[in-house]
Amino acid sequence: MDAEVALLAQSAGTTLVALMATDAWQHMRDGMTRLWRRTQPERADTVAAELEAGREDVLAATVADDQQTLDELRLRWQGAVQRLLVARPDAVEELRALLDQLDPAEGSAARQITQHATASGQGRVYQAGRDQHITER
Repeated sequence: MDAEVALLAQSAGTTLVALMATDAWQHMRDGMTRLWRRTQPERADTVAAELEAGREDVLAATVADDQQTLDELRLRWQGAVQRLLVARPDAVEELRALLDQLDPAEGSAARQITQHATASGQGRVYQAGRDQHITER
């Protein structure tokens, strides 16, 4: 599989879940639904319903600070987008355009983040491309 497609799918899954809890959600939902209607019309209604259900899950997980559920949702959408892009490579540019339209101030994860860290001995490294919650006692 093309590394670019995998990275784009990862970005889309992360962005989609992040935006489910923001005002930018409707724009992302409409864009993703249009993408599926154009590329896999037989699945578009199912995907639209899954997006709405996913948003409810994200809102509940956000309130409960349930990072495991949020991670699972990110992976689920990453997989769905990746399968779409593999089946329909012509959708890559449309998805990229949708992600590029999102305002980074709205919390878009569409930009690429690269981090490097080294720890030795008893050292610890905490890195995040976005929010980070650390609970140590």
